[in-house]
Amino acid sequence: MKSRKSNLSYLQQSLTGIGMSMPISAMAEWGINLPKGVTPVSRDIYDLHMLTMAICAGIGLIVYSFLIFILFRYRRSRGAKPADFDNNSTLENIWTVTPFLILVAMAIPSTLVLIDMEDESNADITIKITGSQWQWHYAYLDKDIEFYSRLSTPTEQIHGKAKKGEWYLLEVDKPLVLPVNQKVRFLVTSDDVIHSWWVPELGVKRDAIPGYIHESWAKILEPGIYRGQCAELCGIDHAFMPIVVKAVTEQEFTQWLAQQNKPRLTEQTDDWKMDTEMRAGREHYMRYCAACHQEDGSGNPPLFPALTNSSVVVGKPISRHIDLVLQGVPGSAMPAFAGQLSNAEIAAIITYERNAWDHDTGDLITPEQVQMRRLKTSDTRATQP
Repeated sequence: MKSRKSNLSYLQQSLTGIGMSMPISAMAEWGINLPKGVTPVSRDIYDLHMLTMAICAGIGLIVYSFLIFILFRYRRSRGAKPADFDNNSTLENIWTVTPFLILVAMAIPSTLVLIDMEDESNADITIKITGSQWQWHYAYLDKDIEFYSRLSTPTEQIHGKAKKGEWYLLEVDKPLVLPVNQKVRFLVTSDDVIHSWWVPELGVKRDAIPGYIHESWAKILEPGIYRGQCAELCGIDHAFMPIVVKAVTEQEFTQWLAQQNKPRLTEQTDDWKMDTEMRAGREHYMRYCAACHQEDGSGNPPLFPALTNSSVVVGKPISRHIDLVLQGVPGSAMPAFAGQLSNAEIAAIITYERNAWDHDTGDLITPEQVQMRRLKTSDTRATQP
C-alpha cells in the first residue's frame, strides 16, 4: 500500500511556525501547487484551480504585454503625443463586458463544484468526527464503532532527545479506516473549542465548532494513507492534532470491522509492578496531561492547577483521584478521560502522579481499582432521578 506525501507542503508551515521542522526525507516531494487528490471532489477542485489559474495567467499575459508594448511604442523619446479625447464608449463597453464574461466563465464551473461538494446524500457510511483538545474522536454511526485518535510521535522526539521519524507529528495511534469506492459522509463537530478537520488529498476541510455539525463527504478512489492536521489554532497543542486516514479495499474494511467488534480481553495485572507502571505512566502523562499541568506538575494556575503536593494527588482516599480523572471537572478545562483511556492507562497515569516529583506515596494503582470506580460512577448516575 503506497503512502502519499504530496500534502506535506501544506503542513510544513504550521510545524515550522512552532520552531519544529520535518526531516529531509519527509520533504522530498515538497511542492507549491494543490494536490490532485484521490477523491472526485478533490480532483474537481484541482481542475477548477488550474482553470482559474490559467484564466488569471492569460489576463496577466495580455495586460502586461499590452502595457510593455505601449511603454516602448509610445515613449516620449520617439515623439509620441497624448490623444486629445476624454472618453471612448467602445473601449468602455469592452472592458466592462469582458470581465463580466470572464467571471461567468469562472462562476459556472465553481458553482457546479460547490453543489457537488454539498451533496452528502446516498452515503454508504456515516462517521461523526469530534475534535477536542487535542485529539479526534471517530464514531462509525452505522457500525457501532468509536475510538479516539491521538498523536503517537514519542515524546523523546518532540523534546529533541531522539532522532525525528519520517512522519514526525503526522502519526497517530489509531487511524481512521475507510473503504475505497464507497461514499463516506462526515459529520464534524467539537466538544470544546473550534478545530478544523483537514485532509488535502481528500478535498475535505470542515470546521469543528461546538454546538454545530458541519457535513462533508468523500469517495476515495485509491488505497493508501492520507495525512492531514487540525487547521484551526485551537490551543497550546494545536500542532499535535494530526489526522491519518487509511483507505483500504472493501474486503480489508470488512475484516477490520470484524476485528473491532471482537470482545476485548481483560487487562492482565499479574505483572503490575511499580517500575514498569511509572515508565508507562510517565509516557501517558506526557502525552495527555503535560500540555496543561506541565512536565514537572507545576501547572499554570488558576486555569491549570498544580499537581505537585495537591491534596487530590497525594491525599486520601485514592478514589477521589481516580474519580477526578475519570469524570473530569464540569465547567473547567479538565476533560473526562473515562471514554478516552483504558483502565490500565488511567491506572498508570495516577500511579505516576502519586509517585513523581518527590511525592513517593508508594501507591500502586491497578486497573481493577479504576474499573470499580467506573462501575460505581455508572451505578450512581443510573439511580439519579
